Amino acid sequence: MIIRQTSRLCIRGWKESDRDLFAEINSDAKVMKFFPFRRNRAESDALFDRIGRGISETGFGFFALALRDSDLPIGFCGLALTDLEPHLPNGTIEIGWRLALPFWGKGYVTEAAAALLDYGFTERRLGEIVSFAVPANTRSTAVMKRLGMRPDPNRDFDHPCVPDTHAHLKRHLLYAITADDWARGVSAQG
Repeated sequence: MIIRQTSRLCIRGWKESDRDLFAEINSDAKVMKFFPFRRNRAESDALFDRIGRGISETGFGFFALALRDSDLPIGFCGLALTDLEPHLPNGTIEIGWRLALPFWGKGYVTEAAAALLDYGFTERRLGEIVSFAVPANTRSTAVMKRLGMRPDPNRDFDHPCVPDTHAHLKRHLLYAITADDWARGVSAQG
């Protein structure tokens, strides 16, 4: 299942052969710097299966991100249902991403996320898409800004899944973009 393609990337469903890459990114200390824990192979495989089931059931989730010319998986990017009541109401859709380290700094995340915002607003008819990250994760917040997402300090929150032992990772900044803002930005660029 291909969700979207860009000039360099294919945003698609997961394949069994993607498990190794998925495990690699979930255990890499640099990739997971702003998360409270790394996943071992068994935990990564369980998450891989859970993401696949979620995509099958809802059409939302973190999709595999692969190079278009070779189908080499490089990470993931997706639109996912959040489960962060009371901070974000049920039904809120977040955009998120994670790339294997060798693929950082090439603009892949911005390219994939822009394609998914377009997909979310034009095909899925979403009204708003959010993203969030810890304040120190300036690489991710820079992507959010490049995508036209705006900070919404009134909706910043302490992530309930981050343990108190990692207090420096609890606070999350929230960025959002509406369908109207996306449409205006696309027409301003076109």
